[in-house]
Amino acid sequence: MTSLPVALTIAGTDPSGGAGIMADLKSFQARDVYGMAVITSVVAQNTRGVQLIEHVSSEMLKAQLESVFSDILPQAIKTGMLATAEMMEIIQPYLKKGYCPYVLDPVMVATSGDPLIDKAARDYLRDNLFSLATIITPNLPEAEAIVGFSIQNQGDIEKAGRRILKEYGPQSVLIKGGHFIEGVGARDFLFTKNEKFMWEEDRIQTRHTHGTGCTFAAVITSELAKGRSLYQAVDIAKAFITKAIKDAPQLGHGSGPVNHMAYKG
Repeated sequence: MTSLPVALTIAGTDPSGGAGIMADLKSFQARDVYGMAVITSVVAQNTRGVQLIEHVSSEMLKAQLESVFSDILPQAIKTGMLATAEMMEIIQPYLKKGYCPYVLDPVMVATSGDPLIDKAARDYLRDNLFSLATIITPNLPEAEAIVGFSIQNQGDIEKAGRRILKEYGPQSVLIKGGHFIEGVGARDFLFTKNEKFMWEEDRIQTRHTHGTGCTFAAVITSELAKGRSLYQAVDIAKAFITKAIKDAPQLGHGSGPVNHMAYKG
């Protein structure tokens, strides 16, 4: 039997299945990648919002990481919700090994608007983990929090992307434009040291966008685990998330989940 590509997600949970670890594993599976997961926080949430968060102990977090890395080495790693600086300090040595692509989704606020990490954690993430990342994938509010200024137009997006690259050192940054109000399309911008790429799809008028950021980043992780280029990985992920939103299963009473089984490309 041919070995499957292997990807690891390090993130929080979502019992309603739309975001976090659950969305990541569904996305890995949909892209024919073997998924592994290390849980950082147990989050009681649904399409209406976040009700309660409990973080795993430092001992449990480290034990999970040791269980994975002592037995099955991932070919790509994704991090999502890392709630405290202490968690990041524990995770950082495993990322520093640098033997595989690292996708950093800087999860700071849930789709519902609920804050997920504190300021100390945001600062540690930016100052210590960004430089280890192959790609970071902030949405517009997250990008604004990182650079400290309001993003109102495409020029601001380019300024933000270049500043993140220069000041914090990731290999690339993908700023997702789903919150962008200029024009009619949903635009995403990928910045590398020497290049810029832009994807645009028709904006889908829907409230069912729970877990879009997690899913987008997880598909990028899947494709990087297969050895695809950064551009190819983002291109596939953009097509995947667009189809997943279009064919959302209309679940829940709030911001419903996307359809992780919709894209067949």
